[in-house]
Amino acid sequence: MTRLHVFDMDGTLLRGAATVELSRHLGTFEVADAVERAWNAGELTDLQFWESVLPLWMDASDAEIDAAFAAAAWIEGVPEVFADIRARGEHIAVISQSPHFFVRRLEGWGAHRTFGSDVVPGRPPTTDSLLTLQDKVDITLGLLADLGLSEDDCTAYGDSRSDMLLFERLTRTVGINPTDLLRDRCAVVYEGLDLRAAYALGRDLVPS
Repeated sequence: MTRLHVFDMDGTLLRGAATVELSRHLGTFEVADAVERAWNAGELTDLQFWESVLPLWMDASDAEIDAAFAAAAWIEGVPEVFADIRARGEHIAVISQSPHFFVRRLEGWGAHRTFGSDVVPGRPPTTDSLLTLQDKVDITLGLLADLGLSEDDCTAYGDSRSDMLLFERLTRTVGINPTDLLRDRCAVVYEGLDLRAAYALGRDLVPS
């Protein structure tokens, strides 16, 4: 029997936010960091957030985005965990509210499917282009249906509010340095910076 492993990205696989990491590499860190802080404080709507940060990357080339991805502050062991999952014949999905043009680069590390907000520099964002908390649930359930799996065959890894609805739906959940808001919804909690250790906890949730 195979399984589906669903990972959040920002704060889970990535120590910070993709928008900040991308802006750090492109020389617009201070502006992006201020926007991120304002959004976290509830001072900006999701749409206003993207309207503020997308122009910061207007002139970024694919090569620059590749370089920002490679230089980002990833948690240790991501490629190794993905390789182990694939070697077992299991499936990997990464679902994030960050831009899909950044998230999809995790396919190069072994993710089977990636999902993110459909936002790109130079195109005005709309509410329909943003990935929501409910979308994480709907995407996961759709993938399980496509694979012929049940919810018990899925392990989810996350860290914050964006994972709440998914963690409420599933029983095999791993909080990676979770916020207080998510902590009570985690089956197990990992504190640290090595995905291999968090993944080991996730495997322990599955009966042998």
